[in-house]
Parts: sequence; structure tokens; C-alpha cells
Amino acid sequence: MNLHTGHIELFVKDPISSLAFYKDILEFELIAVQHTNFIWICKDSVEILLRPGSNDYESPTYSKARVGLVFYTDNLEKTAGELAARGVVICGTVDSEKCLTFKDPDGNWFQLVNPNDH
Repeated sequence: MNLHTGHIELFVKDPISSLAFYKDILEFELIAVQHTNFIWICKDSVEILLRPGSNDYESPTYSKARVGLVFYTDNLEKTAGELAARGVVICGTVDSEKCLTFKDPDGNWFQLVNPNDH
């Protein structure tokens, strides 16, 4: 089977507004704006499409979410501090105190972890 991973699509209420979070806070690169409201972004060769839509299921915790995206860092405390300085609210931990969780403005869940210290 010739199957390859393509890109990730995140459904957000307003892709143009969501771009600020991904570009300014998480430092994604803007690749393209397609048809005025499909926003293509990239970080470390992972492409994400911010697609207009709604998240009918907003999970109260990371462990109850349908999907979670994981970011790696080599300095958990420093990166968490930098994100907090940019307005990101750390929502708690999952599995251990070394796995921090946070959400984007649309309720999509993320985990922040140092893969070498976890």
C-alpha cells in the first residue's frame, strides 16, 4: 500500500482570527490563504489546515478530547513560561506532571512534553 501522511485539518470558527494564535503564539509559518478562509500553516514540516467549521464536542479535559496534538520541547519549564507570557493558559497535566496541556481559542487540545524527560 502506498499510503503517506498528508496534513492535519483543525476545524476552527474563524480561520483568519485563529491564525494569530498559531502564528504569533505557537510560531507556525503561514504558507497560504486559500479561498480567503482556508489557512495553511506549517511547523517543523508538519502542515496544518485551519478549516472553517465548528467543534460540536468541546472536551473539558485533555484526556477526554477526541484528538490531541503534541509538541516536543527540550526545556519544558522554559517553553511553558514563554507560552504563558504570550497568554497561553496551561490547563493542567496528563499522565504525569511533565506532560502539560493547553487549548487553542477553539478548544483544540495540545500537550507539551520533553520527550527525553518523561
